[in-house]
Amino acid sequence: MSKIRVLVVDDSVVFRRMLARELSNDSALDVVGAAANGRIAVQMLPQVNPDVVILDVEMPEMDGIAALAELRKTYPRLPVIMFSALTERGAEATLDALALGATDYFTKPAHEGGLDASLDVIREQLIPEIKAICAGPKASPKSRETIAPSNRIAPARRRPPAGQVQIVAIGASTGGPNALAEILRSLPADFPVPVVIVQHMPPMFTRLLAERLSAQFALRVEEAACGTLLKPGHAWIAPGDYHLIVARDGCQARMILHQEPPENSCRPAADVLLRSVAKTFGSSSLTVILTGMGQDGLRGCEAVSEAGGQILAQDEASSVVWGMPGHVARAGLADRVLPLSLIGDEILRRVRGDGV
Repeated sequence: MSKIRVLVVDDSVVFRRMLARELSNDSALDVVGAAANGRIAVQMLPQVNPDVVILDVEMPEMDGIAALAELRKTYPRLPVIMFSALTERGAEATLDALALGATDYFTKPAHEGGLDASLDVIREQLIPEIKAICAGPKASPKSRETIAPSNRIAPARRRPPAGQVQIVAIGASTGGPNALAEILRSLPADFPVPVVIVQHMPPMFTRLLAERLSAQFALRVEEAACGTLLKPGHAWIAPGDYHLIVARDGCQARMILHQEPPENSCRPAADVLLRSVAKTFGSSSLTVILTGMGQDGLRGCEAVSEAGGQILAQDEASSVVWGMPGHVARAGLADRVLPLSLIGDEILRRVRGDGV
């Protein structure tokens, strides 16, 4: 099996060398080039022909955003992973990069001990992410509209007819911001039920993501706040570093935030939210599991399924990484496994009760 070819782009000589060294230490990876800025990287692409690019955001001459926009003209499908600072400016730039087609991002630790923390990020998060992204299907734009191969999906569980949908819960990770945008584009301002979302992101990023989505689409999107009543026509994103749950308060339901230990190495975790959705709404819930690495959402979907709720999963061809939805689909928990382009309309159909 051939190695995954990686191009490293960062203006810091120390970080660039450290990153290249750590990646090269993995037998599955081959660092085929390193560049100090985006302009050099764009010029190098035809010569080194990478399978994935690791791209810093802030660089002289041509920064990561400009470089991404330039390389996307010629390499629309090349996986690009951004490295950004854990600052508001870095978060804004990261969201700009994701909107331009970046595959995923990581933040550079900025506190004392940043070198050791950076090594942990590279070894424990970045390298597994590179392997997961490069292991996915090399789909053409047309093939991204197809359903994932049936031999990778278990038959859905038989369960009693679901109740009328009273809440939509969404879990996402790698590739999630763009997937959420695609879905929210389909939902009207008067969407008749609340939407609660777990997107794996650090603090500040989730607030900025909510603000951007709310500005782009008809449905109002906010970062979740503890104690807020759920109401139709609103979507809430769990804040970074906080679990989000929903709980009954008389005849209404409220959102509660807490910082109990991470699950699946995640806080927020989709499993935590979905267990509370299953407990609070039972068969009146609709869960959607979108693109993402790992299996967060699997146990939560088991609880939703046992409670009689409905479950949709994104298909393999349209996912950046078919980890989270793949686990749900292979476990036979999904009522349907769909391309991203069809999920928004399917949510509307099921919420309205049109022939489910």
